[in-house]
Amino acid sequence: MADQNHELRKAGLKVTLPRVKILQILENAPDQHHLSAEDVYKALLDAGEDVGLATVYRVLTQFETAGLVIRHNFDGGHAVFELSQEEHHDHMVCLDSGEIIEFFDEAIERRQQEIVEEHGYELVDHALVLYVRPKGSKVTRQETIKK
Repeated sequence: MADQNHELRKAGLKVTLPRVKILQILENAPDQHHLSAEDVYKALLDAGEDVGLATVYRVLTQFETAGLVIRHNFDGGHAVFELSQEEHHDHMVCLDSGEIIEFFDEAIERRQQEIVEEHGYELVDHALVLYVRPKGSKVTRQETIKK
């Protein structure tokens, strides 16, 4: 818990029990680094913690403002959060399962930089999200309508 206290103070946030518990959940999320506010809330309930959903939303927003987490709004409409990381990575989102896969590809990063420079700009930041589906799976009627 001392680590979480230090992280919160370093981010300029007062150490409160809900903040510490939510940070612990984000840090200990198995395989699933991208959690919605509802995922965090369910994990708190499962752990026997008495923290309301509104508090979870408020704390996650505070964490985002302080730079502790990054909010992603992938296709599907609901926000998911991941802890801020030093290393850049991009995302693939499976349209069938909702799984989020992180990846890094030096060739993609290099090409993006080249494109920016070719147009006379300097790259400040970027986010690449690939929406994918397992090979051989069928396109849904809803996706056909969107086209």
